[in-house]
Amino acid sequence: MTPVEDLEWIAVEEPSAVGRARRAAMGLASRLGFDEDRSGEVGLAATELATNLHRHAAAGSVALRVRRSSRQAAVELVVTDAGPGIDDLDAVMADGHSSAGTLGVGLGVVRRLATSYDAHSVPGRGTVVVATFWSGEAPPDEDAVALLTRPIAGEVVCGDAGAWLAADGVRTVIVADGLGHGPVAATAARGAVRAFEATGPAEPADMLAAAHRALAGTRGAAVSVAQLDAAAGRVRFAGVGNVAGWIDDREHRRRMVSFPGIVGHKRPRIRQVDYPLAPGALVVLHSDGLSDKWAIDDYPGLRRHDGLVAAATLMRDAGIRHDDASVLVARSP
Repeated sequence: MTPVEDLEWIAVEEPSAVGRARRAAMGLASRLGFDEDRSGEVGLAATELATNLHRHAAAGSVALRVRRSSRQAAVELVVTDAGPGIDDLDAVMADGHSSAGTLGVGLGVVRRLATSYDAHSVPGRGTVVVATFWSGEAPPDEDAVALLTRPIAGEVVCGDAGAWLAADGVRTVIVADGLGHGPVAATAARGAVRAFEATGPAEPADMLAAAHRALAGTRGAAVSVAQLDAAAGRVRFAGVGNVAGWIDDREHRRRMVSFPGIVGHKRPRIRQVDYPLAPGALVVLHSDGLSDKWAIDDYPGLRRHDGLVAAATLMRDAGIRHDDASVLVARSP
């Protein structure tokens, strides 16, 4: 079941945003049961990240997220900017590194305080940082799936949602885009996710049909379900509407077929199609809040990074601000 929830995106456009990011991060840590010292560390990391954005970057933002395990929860910070980018991230991590007359120790502090940390930067395009803070020892992370959502500008609630399930080496993922925006769209998208989770591991077409029944009486949604079976070397895919599904295997980027219709309204055409899945391939699902004008190979080294770093990179560069946006990245073993 999906262990993440995107709570807030904070645009860092003026100095006051630094304090806002710190207060939001510390407040979330406190609500999740972090002790005072750990909450303070989360606040310090948020301060360093937001300060770096304000001083050195363009179009910076901090996304505040919750990541859950069966026993505890983590605060997750996803930080993006549109440049100028960093030539040598390792050098920036070193204490005492100087940039534009200021001490560039912020990222090094964040890496030391975070339970897990990953960053990727391309000069001229920008930087993505992901820092996760557990209150105690981190649980094992075996999902190899990342999901990121962002509401349309001016809204608090995102009308997109996603989830994933893992069983017997098979990963099944869903992205749903509720029609329109705001709470009503979110109700439809989350209804599709709940039906997906309740159906449990099943054929994608059957899970999509269950979502269709569950969304009767709602605004409806575009929904895609993909099932990665590495042992069989295949992806099974079923989609209705404009949630795009892609397979990127380093050599090619292939779009999977989704059929017209609205899940939850007049019975849509539900067809399931199998595609070959190479080891290490990425399966990407995204709503029409992202354009399809992206390519993983435009970002040297990105494939080696955490899936959430890849999702945030695509959200930053292909995302459309006048629509809700969601992107899910799943990696084949």
